[in-house]
Amino acid sequence: MQKKFVFIITHSYDRPDVVAGAMQVAANMRAFDTEVDFFLMDNGALLAKKGFAETLTWQKKEGFSPISELMKTLAELGVKFYVCSACVKQHGLENVELVPNSEIKPGSFLAEMLLERQSLSF
Repeated sequence: MQKKFVFIITHSYDRPDVVAGAMQVAANMRAFDTEVDFFLMDNGALLAKKGFAETLTWQKKEGFSPISELMKTLAELGVKFYVCSACVKQHGLENVELVPNSEIKPGSFLAEMLLERQSLSF
């Protein structure tokens, strides 16, 4: 049986290098046909807003690829970005355009995912 993973991202502008590292690992795992998806919550929910990742310009230059590029690559690889529904209002994400492959889901959806997947939290 092939392993499945959910990356739980709780950061964005507050720790961009941590987010970039998690996304780089996920992209590498996806390149090996591993099933990976993201659940974005707390400040991480902001990553689902179209254009937000491009504003994260203070990421270390010699580190990982820019978050916006990593998100585009992950979406092209079929990775889903699930956004915590409770975080949508908190971060003003109602009625905004979301990045490709993203969907708003309740915390109960994350609970279901955790029953069948290994989780990695960043």
